[in-house]
Amino acid sequence: MNDVEADTVNEPAGEVLLPGTEPWSTGPAEAAIGVLLCHGFTGSPQSMRPWGEYLAERHPEYAIELPLLPGHGRPWRELQKTRWPDWYATLDQALLDLRARCGQVFLMGLSMGGGLALRLAEQHPAEVAGLVLVNPSVTRNKPTEALLPVLSKLIPAVPSIASDIKKPGMKETGTDRTPLKAAHSLSRFWTVVAADLPKVTAPMLVLRSAEDHIVHPRNSALVLANVSSTDKQEVVLGESYHVATLDHDAELIFAGSADFVARIGAGADTTEGTTQPEAAS
Repeated sequence: MNDVEADTVNEPAGEVLLPGTEPWSTGPAEAAIGVLLCHGFTGSPQSMRPWGEYLAERHPEYAIELPLLPGHGRPWRELQKTRWPDWYATLDQALLDLRARCGQVFLMGLSMGGGLALRLAEQHPAEVAGLVLVNPSVTRNKPTEALLPVLSKLIPAVPSIASDIKKPGMKETGTDRTPLKAAHSLSRFWTVVAADLPKVTAPMLVLRSAEDHIVHPRNSALVLANVSSTDKQEVVLGESYHVATLDHDAELIFAGSADFVARIGAGADTTEGTTQPEAAS
């Protein structure tokens, strides 16, 4: 991995995982299609597992991986110990492992998970067959986020950002508070990923909530305006807030991703262990 941040912390988390936040995987050891699902900041695999289960039920031949990012799925002090290169390294290794046993690998991410998926596509353009991004996080959302370098030294944490969901009764299992040193690291990641967006050439489907209280719509606009992908599409989700994978439009997201993989995969050689040709526009 070429990305380095001076304050990276690799200390292993010691707290017990919150129920339902465990990493998850399914599918054959070798497959034509691999899918890497990436959850968001302070979130967990719980917000992405319904997506993975949808794909697995309809395509049991897919190899699907849903890692738990370092520091997540635990009380907020564990996340405070980690930085963005730690989160990225976990997904980087997962991509490497999937690519070794799959003909093509598709990346699907929510929020920060979408930003990390974009970073993977920037660093490994030949290894990524396509991207499905839900409310990707790549830039500042609120003016107060500019104060994170200072606030993170004064205030350990602020209230949780989890469960921005329109659907009644639905809850996201996430970190109980938002640790500001980790949030500051996320803001530093935005600078890195946004600068290299032109390196992204993979086909892309971006799904953006019309009303999102966490990630500003300028994030999706920035991605679509700056990537070099010629095959790119945006879908606006009218009935969901930020955690759209658990919201009213979840089925639309899941079905759209399945159709996207089928379309892109049909146009490429998916022989195990080979690099896919460039997707047609």
